[in-house]
Amino acid sequence: MKILGIGNAIVDVICRVEDQYLLDNELTKSTMKLVDENEFKKLLSTLTIEETISGGSVANSIVGLSQLKNDVGFIGKINDDDLGQKYEQGLIKEKVQYLYQKKEEITPTGTCLILITPDAERTMVTFLGIAGKINKIDINEDAVKKSEIIFLEGYLWDEGEPQSAFEKAMSFTNKKVMSLSDKFCVERHKDSFLDLVKNKLDITFANEQEVMSLINTNNFNEIITFGKQLGKLIVITRGAKGSIAIKDGEVTECESKSNFKIVDLTGAGDLFAAGFLHGYINGLSTKESLEQGTNMSSKIIQKIGARLD
Repeated sequence: MKILGIGNAIVDVICRVEDQYLLDNELTKSTMKLVDENEFKKLLSTLTIEETISGGSVANSIVGLSQLKNDVGFIGKINDDDLGQKYEQGLIKEKVQYLYQKKEEITPTGTCLILITPDAERTMVTFLGIAGKINKIDINEDAVKKSEIIFLEGYLWDEGEPQSAFEKAMSFTNKKVMSLSDKFCVERHKDSFLDLVKNKLDITFANEQEVMSLINTNNFNEIITFGKQLGKLIVITRGAKGSIAIKDGEVTECESKSNFKIVDLTGAGDLFAAGFLHGYINGLSTKESLEQGTNMSSKIIQKIGARLD
């Protein structure tokens, strides 16, 4: 297997809302908020659902890699309930090897409200459910050892059980990749994330906001300096300003695409990572890999949801 993704197995519930809805419910645009089951149900009762998809950040990337004809798999914890069964079927349909044996749990399968405002930004409200209880027993050791790369998401990093799953997976693989996931996620786990980026990961994906938060700066030149000193590959997306990759002191830039209507930014970073990793594992140059990422993210933001047809 080329790449094994390990992340939160979350059913995405996609809804359109006005900006006022975010204000009324004290939600910060373009971020992810964790809620309990009661708050999730309360919000859901006020919304009209447009689509449901087998989601989660790394799962979205893994599906993108599968659509590009790569041999990939995914580990994420679900319940053997209706949503869990739909989640598994959704990944299998996309030719992803689903490497977790679901069973009946007290806690339901995780769900994420993806709220799309008229400016195409997405704000997420997540009830992690059983996804947030993944532990080291859930990690398929054989699958990790047989994969060339494991791809982890920052959302998974938490004290206790999820962290033990994370560390077990990293101990059995040679090449480790992670997405920082979200600015607030970085702020919650800054010291741990900085240690991972500096000392344990081979490739880090982040957007400009996330990496600025990570190193406590508002100056992009300081990010360049940090990346050059790192000695690892760090890939940073910058929205309309394009993307850059920094490795061994060398900075490679790629412009963003334009002249199309942005419909929904859900999955833009996830599909960018898919495109870049597709280039990386298939021997393309860093510049070509950035272009692959840009191409994938440009396609996904022209449609609703995080799945290319």
